[in-house]
Amino acid sequence: MYFGYYPFWDTTYILVVIGAIISMIASARVKSTFAKYDKVRARSSLTGARAAEMILRNHGIYDVEVRHIHGELTDCYVPSKKVLNLSDSTYNSTSIAAIGVAAHECGHAVQHAEGYAPLKLSNMIHPACALGSSLAMPLLIIGIIMSMPFLIDFGILLFLLAVIFQVITLPVEYNASNRALATLGDSGMLDEEELVGTKKVLRAAGLTYVAALAASLLSLLRLVLLANRNRD
Repeated sequence: MYFGYYPFWDTTYILVVIGAIISMIASARVKSTFAKYDKVRARSSLTGARAAEMILRNHGIYDVEVRHIHGELTDCYVPSKKVLNLSDSTYNSTSIAAIGVAAHECGHAVQHAEGYAPLKLSNMIHPACALGSSLAMPLLIIGIIMSMPFLIDFGILLFLLAVIFQVITLPVEYNASNRALATLGDSGMLDEEELVGTKKVLRAAGLTYVAALAASLLSLLRLVLLANRNRD
């Protein structure tokens, strides 16, 4: 059994640190970009909530409820409940940033209504991936401590499932953003100039998913290295 030179430190931690830095940069960028365009009021004077309701109706979706939830940028669409949650920073705001975020979540509702294949696949494997993600590290730790290679391999496999889920999530998120931008432009809710800023907000948000995937891949690499080192 090998943990590096110190009991609680291993040289492979540098991979985790790099992943954390990438995620922090992406998170800071989306927050700063949102803050910048949250100061730009939409000429239509639509709130995020009103824009969401209009987009849903325009797509013939009448069974999705738009709700106000607390938090900043905690917006989400819940397919199982057909609920579109808009946060404090989005629900009553008339900024082009808020409208863009609301439209993005509507993009997920439209995906759900149309049976968008990547979203269906993502929803189908999510429970197994979530369970695998929570069990992966405990199994890996036990496997390393007890020198049980099969537990280590099983833990890595479970972690890999979580990474695969993130890979599938990427096209779902980018497709929702593309749908949002197209809808906002075609409906006239935002003009061409406003769409430029909204696109920057959604692209910055999309990069957080890329960063999260990169961090997970680095963590997966670290786990593989540790597993191989443990066998040696």
